[in-house]
Amino acid sequence: MNAKKNFLVSAAMPNYGQDQFISQAILGVLSQKAEFEIELIVANDCSPDNTEAIVQEIIQNHPNGSWIKYTRHAENKGAIPNFAWSISQAKGKYIAICEGDDYWTDPFKIQKQVDFLENNEEYSIIFHKVKEINTSGNEAYAILKSPDEEQTYNLKHLAAGNFIHTPSVVFRKNFDELPSWIIYSPLGDYPLHMLNAQYGLIKYLPEEMAAYRVGNGIWSSQSRVHQIVNTMFTVKLLTLHFFHKKETYHLLSIRYKHLFESLTKHLDKPISPETAAYRLSFKKLFIIIIKKIKHLIK
Repeated sequence: MNAKKNFLVSAAMPNYGQDQFISQAILGVLSQKAEFEIELIVANDCSPDNTEAIVQEIIQNHPNGSWIKYTRHAENKGAIPNFAWSISQAKGKYIAICEGDDYWTDPFKIQKQVDFLENNEEYSIIFHKVKEINTSGNEAYAILKSPDEEQTYNLKHLAAGNFIHTPSVVFRKNFDELPSWIIYSPLGDYPLHMLNAQYGLIKYLPEEMAAYRVGNGIWSSQSRVHQIVNTMFTVKLLTLHFFHKKETYHLLSIRYKHLFESLTKHLDKPISPETAAYRLSFKKLFIIIIKKIKHLIK
């Protein structure tokens, strides 16, 4: 039914194995007080838990249950392919993201962000401050420090590093399809923000309107070394994508160099021959994969 509607806003909610949090995530979207309905795309990546029953109960009993467009994949796609798939299903003029373990806390969040984008066509992205919490729901140490004043950023700022929390972002639907290489990226949100930042400025609001859960998702549960390696891989993909945009390419290349230096410092300790062999293999694998997917970059 809702597939035939013309939505102003779509909210993508990729999820896997998050049945203890999914209800809070969904209700944060359905509780939005706006002048429009929201298309909520709940993309269950074949979770072996109770997610399906929870979602179906909300669809049947919540006053805004009809907003939900629910899919449970027959087979597990993987985190980034499911993330990209959920974005590709959005029919709205604007797209928001709230993964299954995060949630929105301000019922006027989407209306505020959409109002800004509607009145400021030179902006492509708007995001805001979030509260970082742990798996128990208690406040956690902030990974990303956010300013207390409104700010305007651009592609250059973003090329130096990601500063946008996923549940805070709303962006214009700037393209119908994501580039094919994105499913090979270890990160989904950062390359998405970089792609959208090509089309306009980035607005930051200092209001805290969402909660980001630390220690449960794929990224926040990784070691620092794994985070650096995954970021390097993603930045390398972005340098290939932005190869013909000299300034952006240059900034991303500098970022990659700094990440490599940081990784070297983390690994600058005596290691066993077995560990050295593993790292050599990993380095070779990294190079091989980059070469193999280079032809996918548009």
